[in-house]
Amino acid sequence: MCQHQPACPTADSNDREAARLMAHHPEQGWSLLCNGVLLFEDTGELLPDGQIIAPHRPLTAGQVTTAA
Repeated sequence: MCQHQPACPTADSNDREAARLMAHHPEQGWSLLCNGVLLFEDTGELLPDGQIIAPHRPLTAGQVTTAA
């Protein structure tokens, strides 16, 4: 899919979000990356094979997590 040199990270690599933007629609809350990944503003992702990656926002300073 990617024609860039060097090629963008593939959709199944850990750094897939580093691929170049192909379409950006902030008013709708999504962007399409060169590797076919749909990246949503809440940091969730939809991979080309249909796999869903849950949002993974970093914790803000001072935010505490609790163990379940």
